[in-house]
Amino acid sequence: MIGVIRNLLFAGALASLAIGCTSETAPQPAPGDTPSAFAWPDSLKVVGDGFPAAGAPCRRIGETAATVDFLDDSAALVGCPTRADADALGGKFLKDIDGVFLVSVPASGAASASGDALVAGTSYNATAQVDCAGYKGAAPGKCDAGVIRGGETGTTVEVTLSDGTKRAIFFNRDGSFLSFSTAQADGTAAMAISSQKKGDVTIAKIGKETYEIPDAFVIGG
Repeated sequence: MIGVIRNLLFAGALASLAIGCTSETAPQPAPGDTPSAFAWPDSLKVVGDGFPAAGAPCRRIGETAATVDFLDDSAALVGCPTRADADALGGKFLKDIDGVFLVSVPASGAASASGDALVAGTSYNATAQVDCAGYKGAAPGKCDAGVIRGGETGTTVEVTLSDGTKRAIFFNRDGSFLSFSTAQADGTAAMAISSQKKGDVTIAKIGKETYEIPDAFVIGG
C-alpha cells in the first residue's frame, strides 16, 4: 500500500510540473530572429530582399487591397515577420496582417542624414535630367529627376514625367537596382519590372517605360 501511495504522489508531482511548464509565457524572438520557414502571405506584395538592407528579415511592402490605406509618399511601408523586428525599425507600428507586422518608416530627414547637401528648396541631394522613353508612348528624350540618398533602403530616384506624374525608382545601398514604386490605381502594379546594367548606367524598366540612371547620380561622390 505504501508503494502505491508513493507512486501516486510521484505521478501527481510530475503532472503539476508539466502544468507549471506549459503556463509559462513563450519568449519573444529578438530582432533578427526570423523564423527560417516564414512564408510571406499572398495578401501582401513583397518587394526586395531585405529592409533596411539586403538580407534583413523585413521587406518593403507594395500596394494591395490590404495595404492601400497605409501607403504614404513620405514613408516606406515595411513588413516584418516578428513584432520585435518591426519595433527595431523605429517607425510607426500599423497592424498585423496575416502574421506580418506592418510599420511605416518615415523618409523625412533621410537626405540630410546621408551627409549630402540638399538642393535649395527641395528634398533632393542632387537634380539632373535622365534619358527616358515610353511613358504614354513618348519617344526617347530627357526627364527631370531628383535623388534622395541615405534612406532606410538606400537611394530613391524620383523622375518627373511630361504631365507631372512622378516615377520613384528604388536602389539598394550599394547602388544596385531594387524596384519601382507601383500602385493599383494607375495600373503600374500590374506592369513587369526589370533592369540591366550598361557600363555605369542602370536601365530600369517598368512596362514599356525605360529610364537610364547613371551610377554617379545614385551614389554621389
